[in-house]
Amino acid sequence: MRVPAESDSQTDKTNIAENTTSSARAASHPGTVYLIGAGPGDPELMTVKGLRYLRSADVVLYDRLINTDLLQEARPDATLIYVGKGPGCHTMPQEEINTILVSHAQQGLTVARLKGGDPFVFGRGGEEALALVEAHIPYEIVPGITSAIAVPAYAGIPVTHRDYTTSFTVITGHKGRTASPAVNWEALAALDGTLVVLMGVKALPDVTRRLIAGGLDPATPAAVIQEGTTPQQRVISGSLQEIAEKAAAANFSSPALTVIGSVVNVGEALAWYQNSQLAREA
Repeated sequence: MRVPAESDSQTDKTNIAENTTSSARAASHPGTVYLIGAGPGDPELMTVKGLRYLRSADVVLYDRLINTDLLQEARPDATLIYVGKGPGCHTMPQEEINTILVSHAQQGLTVARLKGGDPFVFGRGGEEALALVEAHIPYEIVPGITSAIAVPAYAGIPVTHRDYTTSFTVITGHKGRTASPAVNWEALAALDGTLVVLMGVKALPDVTRRLIAGGLDPATPAAVIQEGTTPQQRVISGSLQEIAEKAAAANFSSPALTVIGSVVNVGEALAWYQNSQLAREA
């Protein structure tokens, strides 16, 4: 058995001292967590600030709906952790994601939490920020371009237009936790504005039925947009009464959103992205 030399012992003591100092420094000076909105899918729609923080991060936690091309902007030595959630398939519970954010920051590391769209628009950014506050971790919110506005825009649909409507409402088509308030679709039917329903393709038959039951005209224009702002974007339109059936027949699936309101009528004339895609393919 090899007997450590005195120099080895001294080296071990030095390493232990350095590690202890590093741990103490991390404990007293935790790293910062950046909750970054990556935008709706087109990687060029990410903000300059978000990209700067992504490039500086030691650890990157990323969601299912981000464009993975953005991960190429991370440092080569950065740790990449996938924490995506799909319909009926969650990689890990939200509480575990919160724990990972806190534990890496407590080690003094810079953490980028990369989220599709905007972190505070149905992105659970509020839950993660509260977990960081409770753990006394420094953090910053970096807003992103939400799909609620960008995806209709790429389909040529302005969510507001003074000749049609001056307001819009964003709703999730997913049911929240037990403690979350349910969506009152019947009340939304009475609003004079555009409705943008995120993450609601599977629930679309129920959504449209309840809106009509609440008094919304069955002939109200509607559109479903799948994988908006990407080359795979697809758009289907019709009346409120028929849009769920048309989307199902066309095999539309997540990620997709639905726009309901008279502004949908503008989409055909302003379908700039679809037209440019067709031009590139011709």
